[in-house]
Amino acid sequence: MISIEDVSFHYPSTTQDVLSNVTLSIDDGEFVAIMGENGAGKTTLVKMFNGLLMPTKGRVLIDSSETGKKSVAQLSRDVGLIFQNPDHQLFAETVSEELSFSLRNFGFPEDVIQRRITNILESLDLQKYSNTSPFILSGGERKRVALAATLVWNPKHIIMDEPTIGQDHLQKDRLRNFIVQLISQGKTIIIVTHDVEFVAECNPRVVLLSKGKVLADGPATRILTRSDLVTKASLVRPQITELMQQLNEKDTPPDIVEPYAARDFLTPKLHAAADTRTSTR
Repeated sequence: MISIEDVSFHYPSTTQDVLSNVTLSIDDGEFVAIMGENGAGKTTLVKMFNGLLMPTKGRVLIDSSETGKKSVAQLSRDVGLIFQNPDHQLFAETVSEELSFSLRNFGFPEDVIQRRITNILESLDLQKYSNTSPFILSGGERKRVALAATLVWNPKHIIMDEPTIGQDHLQKDRLRNFIVQLISQGKTIIIVTHDVEFVAECNPRVVLLSKGKVLADGPATRILTRSDLVTKASLVRPQITELMQQLNEKDTPPDIVEPYAARDFLTPKLHAAADTRTSTR
């Protein structure tokens, strides 16, 4: 479990809190999306989970151990953080060397290292870049290399800062399926993101931050359908939510009350409309 107890934080250069009296509890195996406007404190919060930052007030506990009593190296064994900018994380000459570095540091035998590298490269569609420098890859590909370099040592808690930036629809689908697989293995997955469409499709628990405080906390289907909350956090509602509102303003069956029910209701109508257009050509 990850516990955040009455945490406040400000950087040394200022006395203004980036986070103010934040209290959260994230269970093992939970999938959580932390969302909010730029400057809400999202990245600052998750950097406390592996000790890169320490609270000005309050405390953060990882599996009942206070982060202030462990080194970043100790915490990183259980908490993997993938940075928003992969260039802040990558350093090796090839993708394979990037992935093997942490495993050798943790003392894994060579056969296990090679097996893990092969598996993770296949999972993230990176096999062809095994002997390529990560620095000549595209931004989206470097993002996946940084993800692979963290997942390869199998941390219990995995934090991804803006994981969908630079990813096309196919890669987002692959990432979503990969997250589902990790959750089935009991991993805790936390993403920091502005990608409301990705969150709407995944339907995790959403923690909405605004101005360093928790604005709302609950299922995506409830949080992202609240116009007042979404507007206050400087986000936009998912397209499926907009469709739901339009349906509710018309003659829509009363049981169509959630975005996903609206989508299911709309699908056959959209197919029928497409068939009509085809037959009249």
